[in-house]
Amino acid sequence: MRWAKRLKRVFQIDVETCPSCGGTVQIIASIEDPPVIERILTHLANKDLPGLWAESRAPPTERIGLPH
Repeated sequence: MRWAKRLKRVFQIDVETCPSCGGTVQIIASIEDPPVIERILTHLANKDLPGLWAESRAPPTERIGLPH
């Protein structure tokens, strides 16, 4: 049994389905070596990642006095 199926069966974690759109996620790697995981997480902590930006907001509802 693959580890993704085990996660789903034991912990009810479905890593093969996108939580945003419900589409299928393709797993391309499984990193299990703790020093490698630490290096990746340290590297990511020092980056400005697009996924970590604040969510966009709706446009203002009131009109401003701009010429037409």
